[in-house]
Amino acid sequence: MTNPAPKQQSAGDEPSEDYISDRLYTIPNIICGIRLVGSVFLILIAYLDRAEMFLWFFLFLAMTDWVDGKLAILLNQRSVLGARLDSWADAALYAALLVGMIMLHGAVLAGELAWIVPALTSYAVSIVTGIWKYHRWPSYHTRAAKTSWFLVMLGTIGLFTDWSLWPLRIAFVAGTITNIEALLITIISPSWRVDVTSVYHAWRDNTAS
Repeated sequence: MTNPAPKQQSAGDEPSEDYISDRLYTIPNIICGIRLVGSVFLILIAYLDRAEMFLWFFLFLAMTDWVDGKLAILLNQRSVLGARLDSWADAALYAALLVGMIMLHGAVLAGELAWIVPALTSYAVSIVTGIWKYHRWPSYHTRAAKTSWFLVMLGTIGLFTDWSLWPLRIAFVAGTITNIEALLITIISPSWRVDVTSVYHAWRDNTAS
């Protein structure tokens, strides 16, 4: 049995009945905080040139992204604040991952700019557009974003174990597609929303309203 999709709200609305009030100290929010703070330590580990520790600690932090979402549903602790905090923690984690990759495998990544630049550029455009339109950080958590999360983990393993660069390349392509979809959701949606499944759902909800 699937969980019903959470109701959406406009930028000025209170959270819908599917969301608790924006309490700060919930278990999912605390886990997000761990991921946010852990991202700083991830860069420190890279600075110390501990590649294996970096990989394992990144995988641990990445798994907290899956855990906090599941717990938010199971414990009925979903909130608009939690969705925004999750997006900030994700951004910090992936920024730390990129910095760490450059520090530990910069020579390899220098040859992968054709894959990296589109992903970073599309992400920046998506975030800036969301902030410009809604004055808030976009927090869509689409299915494509969840798929990209898994692919990034595989790509990181491939890079750090010298297995293959193709999983990482595929992850960058998936990230670019995810960012473009997020941009389209921002363009389509007249008001700020959280937890949008896909651009189709954004279009459907917009035309139905």
